[in-house]
Amino acid sequence: MNNSDFTCGHFVNPFTDIGFKIIFGQPASKELLITLLNELLKGEHCIENLTFLDKENHSDNMDDAGIIYDLYCLTTTGEYIIVEMQNRLHSNFLDRTLFYMCRAIGRQVENIREKRKKEQELRSENSVCDGEDGFVLSEPKPDKYGARYKLSKVYGIFLMNFCEPDLEEKFRTDAVIADMENGKVINGKFRQIFLQFPYFKKELRDCETLYDKLIYTLKNMQHWNRMPDALKEQVFNRLEELASVANLSLEDRIAYDKALDRYRVSRIVEEDAREAGWKKGLEEGRAEGLIAGRAEGLIEGRAEGRAEGHAEGHAEGHAEGLLEGKKSVVSKLNAFGLSIEQIQEATGLTEKDIKDLLV
Repeated sequence: MNNSDFTCGHFVNPFTDIGFKIIFGQPASKELLITLLNELLKGEHCIENLTFLDKENHSDNMDDAGIIYDLYCLTTTGEYIIVEMQNRLHSNFLDRTLFYMCRAIGRQVENIREKRKKEQELRSENSVCDGEDGFVLSEPKPDKYGARYKLSKVYGIFLMNFCEPDLEEKFRTDAVIADMENGKVINGKFRQIFLQFPYFKKELRDCETLYDKLIYTLKNMQHWNRMPDALKEQVFNRLEELASVANLSLEDRIAYDKALDRYRVSRIVEEDAREAGWKKGLEEGRAEGLIAGRAEGLIEGRAEGRAEGHAEGHAEGHAEGLLEGKKSVVSKLNAFGLSIEQIQEATGLTEKDIKDLLV
């Protein structure tokens, strides 16, 4: 683990839940969010303004718990945008993002139905009297069946501080509904952008566009005490103001400190899991290498012995093969950085034998 994961800079860590919302999820940060989204969607869509919607979707219940998005927005031109920051990998992450998208799309249909129901109730209240026969409801306006399914576009932006095994090993992945044969988009109402921050390797000197500079800043700012001189754009002045730990209210500072502790613990857990996986892999590799080396030695020895056609030659080849196999195993384990004692434990060889084989 990089020691910088535990350093506390001048700016909040955007990969903590409260840090992300401080930077992008408050009314004062709307312009900053619009800038980020427009850079992500450059050449495809330009957002002039947006409204923060209620992040909790009460209409959906799984185990009596609603969906809560990090950010849920509606643009002035009618597009819905979900923005999610995920700090660590968990199972079925891509399924979760799909569920979020489908729920936001399905909610649009529910809104249309609710609107139609209210209109019908209003027409009932405005019914007219028709003489002695009593009241007659005004005729409802004809409604084409397909009209209820007219949807607005939904964007899902997913910032990931981890590598998702089911995505390609690259920083940005763009997903649409498209024809598998020719790649042509079939329905433009569904759009996902996955950003895997560990794959963003650019240094600041290599960041020429505002897009690259924003991504670089989000990845590294929690370690800084001030904004680098190379970040001259006005957006970074605003980011510096919003993200400064010193500018947080007492309530936000307490919440942020707790979130930062959770973030650090999660990083430790992930590092321990990686180390445990590495150790297990190394142990399996030792065993496989040892077995393969011994088997190789036996095969080589027997082949050479049969070729000579004499028992003495067979024994000599067998011994030579074993020696080569042991030498191969010891060399590989040594290349992995194992100590003499660790190689002894793995192979059962003496210290002298190991040193002789490494010569």
